[in-house]
Amino acid sequence: MAHPRSRRRLALAVPVVLALTASLGSLPAAASASPRAQPTGTGADAAPLSYVVDVRPGHGVPARVRNAITRAGGTIVTAYDRIGVIVVHSANPDFAKTVRRVPGVDAAGATRTAPLPAQSTTDVGTPQPLTAAQLAAARGRAAAGQDPLEPLQWDLPAIKADKAHEKTLGSPKVTVAVIDTGVDDTHPDIAPNFDRGDSVNCVSGKPDTTDGAWRPSASESPHGTHVAGEIAGAKNGVGITGVAPGVRVAGIKVANPDGFFYTEAVVCGFVWAAEHGVDVTNNSYYTDPWYFNCADDPDQKALVEAVRRASQYAERKGTVNVAAAGNENYDLASRSITDPSSPNDSTPGGRVIDPHKCYDIPTQLPGVVTVAATGAKGVKSSFSNYGLGVIDIAAPGGDSTAYQKPDAPATSGLILGPLPGGTWGYMAGTSMASPHVAGVAALIKSTHPHASAALVKALLYAEATGTPCTKPYDINGDGKVDAVCQGVRNYNGFYGRGTADALAAVTW
Repeated sequence: MAHPRSRRRLALAVPVVLALTASLGSLPAAASASPRAQPTGTGADAAPLSYVVDVRPGHGVPARVRNAITRAGGTIVTAYDRIGVIVVHSANPDFAKTVRRVPGVDAAGATRTAPLPAQSTTDVGTPQPLTAAQLAAARGRAAAGQDPLEPLQWDLPAIKADKAHEKTLGSPKVTVAVIDTGVDDTHPDIAPNFDRGDSVNCVSGKPDTTDGAWRPSASESPHGTHVAGEIAGAKNGVGITGVAPGVRVAGIKVANPDGFFYTEAVVCGFVWAAEHGVDVTNNSYYTDPWYFNCADDPDQKALVEAVRRASQYAERKGTVNVAAAGNENYDLASRSITDPSSPNDSTPGGRVIDPHKCYDIPTQLPGVVTVAATGAKGVKSSFSNYGLGVIDIAAPGGDSTAYQKPDAPATSGLILGPLPGGTWGYMAGTSMASPHVAGVAALIKSTHPHASAALVKALLYAEATGTPCTKPYDINGDGKVDAVCQGVRNYNGFYGRGTADALAAVTW
């Protein structure tokens, strides 16, 4: 089965039960770092690539830099002056190297290793849709006040969201933006709370506000729609219930038709959120094509800097940025990780990286809330990345039912949510954990409408339920330790400050 991409090309989610185990097989043995992939073609026959050029923020594009970009064969697509990031297309394979020598340029780098448009397609996996029998059975179990499919949502009581809803569903003055593959705003669980004015398509790196541009096509991933429903699925007698079913949700589409989340699109997404007063963003992906971006590589350094500036701009504007930690069972606090998948848009080469110097963006950027996943028994999901000092908080992301089986009436260890076209299905991954935390952050903002981003984060951590290390962690019961947790009850590598608590969010 294809390796999960959302929180892996979708930072993603591990969408099917079998994928949970199949995607977490043994990684290749450590290999020496491979040479940095080079742009396709040389000279006149080179194919165009996309670049970001980082300059001093707040001063526009300096004439010297603009002229240098033109001389180097570049065409400016757009410029985000407030953060000093310029998006450029060029067929010159030496474009970044040439522009980096220009005074006033802080960094410059190719955002991809495949030509425009990307020539590679990777299956992100197929969700498990509910059958007619499952739908009927769930509706028959729903109690008074529950949406029809809520009995299947073990994840809501896991964070006390069901109890929180007795007090408040959240405020319609709070908006959570789903930076993802697009959101089907026509879905009956999403339409009542959808914010069209704050939704956009950022795939090109430049905002496209055409009506409906934020939606996924029929051939694109359902990931963003599922995430949006987890956050703000309406409590309206239809389908499932979101963590914060009274808040607004917007769609910021940043994944191209092949499912790649490139830097220029991610930068556009954060800037859009910042300038449209979005309260919370959910980021269940990593920025392609590098799982980890290393600061000693001039191209990757430019990508890290561009996304860092954009995410911090959003936070300065009051936005809380929440991101998934990843699905490879990596210890992100270790000194060595084998990354076999980068670059994922051309020819991957096994490389050994130091996660203290090479960063999964946006989840490892300063200020971003990094979320690990738990299963139905409240234990770290078998696939979830972890690491003391890296993981901030944990929340339900699902796991194989063979590892963590939910209590009845729920039947699946995965997370139920809406799918495009008016249906529902199961997915799992840290991609599903992150929206639970985004929903709790939205409830905190609803309860404390004047709270800054820093205060919302402080409350999120302070209100979390302390969750001690799982020792030994033998998730499959084969007698071998599958991951090592370090730290204390309220601060450790598996659960960070603890498990998100929706009830505390509306009562503190």
